[in-house]
Amino acid sequence: MTDPVRKVVVIGDGGWGTTLALALVEKGIDTVLWSAFPEQAADMRERHENTRFLPGVPLPDTLVVTADTFTAANGVDLVISVVPTQFLRGVMRSFEDALPGNVPIVSATKGLEIETFSRPTQIITEQLGDRPICALSGPTHAEEVARKLPASMVAASTDAELAERVQEALSSKTLRVYAGHDVVGVELGGALKNVIAIAAGISDGLELGDNAKAALLTRGMVEMARFGIVHGAEKETFFGLAGFGDLVTTCCSRHSRNRLVGERIGRGETLEEVLADMKMVAEGVWTTKALFGPESEARDVSMPIAEQVHSILFEKKSPAEGVADLMTRAPSREMEGFSGSLV
Repeated sequence: MTDPVRKVVVIGDGGWGTTLALALVEKGIDTVLWSAFPEQAADMRERHENTRFLPGVPLPDTLVVTADTFTAANGVDLVISVVPTQFLRGVMRSFEDALPGNVPIVSATKGLEIETFSRPTQIITEQLGDRPICALSGPTHAEEVARKLPASMVAASTDAELAERVQEALSSKTLRVYAGHDVVGVELGGALKNVIAIAAGISDGLELGDNAKAALLTRGMVEMARFGIVHGAEKETFFGLAGFGDLVTTCCSRHSRNRLVGERIGRGETLEEVLADMKMVAEGVWTTKALFGPESEARDVSMPIAEQVHSILFEKKSPAEGVADLMTRAPSREMEGFSGSLV
């Protein structure tokens, strides 16, 4: 038996961070939700609701909401970080003095840092030092999990005991958590599926139909696995909850911000127009940029769908041209490379 989790701080007051905090409170765990914005924290305390990111879901009186790092971190034996990737380094830096060096951290962020190509757990370790760390991912839209619709996810850590502690802390009648060990695969699966979701949204915006979308998801899955294996992940992870499971949800759900970005671009809007009126971060946009940035090795891996998404988002290529280029590439064998490295 592992030691039970007694007190947790959830860093990040977005929809998913708030939902995870609610799941912990429901299990009877003393929980603090930290917001980067004092006025947002005050509003949540007053209204007992996160009207900005999770409207319509009541917050219990037992959930502590604060914008103070020392208040948030006081006495905790587990941290769950749900901060958008591009802001993660700065937020972790603000917690350096507040968090004891031995407190484990769970990362529930899905993305890659543009400047460094770092995964979230790498950023956390660089800022807060070596400590037990876990990656949490899966097909879990906050809008459904918060309303207690059934969902599953995976908690991956090289520290098996930590993965089991996280599993126990979050598992309930409506949320099933599996333990795993492939941190790299879980994080890359969570990041890369957002890129494919933008492509799926573009397909929806262009009204290309079900056949096109099914092919896109299938070939996108291959790209994710190719890239992951090259970067040290296990192939099997991409056919589990953090890969295939999350890919299906993100590419098909009406709740998916990344799919919506793609759909609006497919209908003719610019990326700037789409991002200007979004409340929450669409991680796939910045993961796409990171994939083809100076620190990335994506150009050494066959990722034609991701390449076209990058060209459409950042090089002003039209969605129709991107589709045409994908369909007219040189012929190849469907499962070429699967028995080896997939490259």
